[in-house]
Amino acid sequence: MIDARQFRDVLGAYPTGVCVVTATDENGGRHGLVVGSFTSISLDPPLVGFFPDKRSSTWPKIEAIGRFCVNVLGVEQLELCNRFAAKAEDKFVELAHELTPSGQPLLENAIAWIDCSIERVTEVGDHWLVVGAVEALGKRDHGTPLMFFRGKYHDLACLTDD
Repeated sequence: MIDARQFRDVLGAYPTGVCVVTATDENGGRHGLVVGSFTSISLDPPLVGFFPDKRSSTWPKIEAIGRFCVNVLGVEQLELCNRFAAKAEDKFVELAHELTPSGQPLLENAIAWIDCSIERVTEVGDHWLVVGAVEALGKRDHGTPLMFFRGKYHDLACLTDD
């Protein structure tokens, strides 16, 4: 049997980016959750995925909407990450944001964004695998991604030249 603490410690040695998945419901309610499990799945067709925890109270709201935007956070957005990781009724209070082409919240200064419709949701252990069909996307030409590594947030050091 694999010890849960050891599993987290070992897998924590693999750095991940930090994203906020956002969506707006038909009544204008805005929802968002932090994920560190975002990934590209397919180029043709363009698909991405992430893994929300089954205990998430926000994920069922986003799932019911049927679409979402992945906002890739920059290193200067740690406070924003903490805001969306916390339990709060409205995480968007006094928060500047725009809208994606499909009307989902696009967080100000996100270094990249991916606007998706939900392709499928599959149960995987204590999480869900959410596959999104990419409908629009964009990026800023500058910014350093916020990284999570060994239980702490970090910035990215570039070791090669372009």
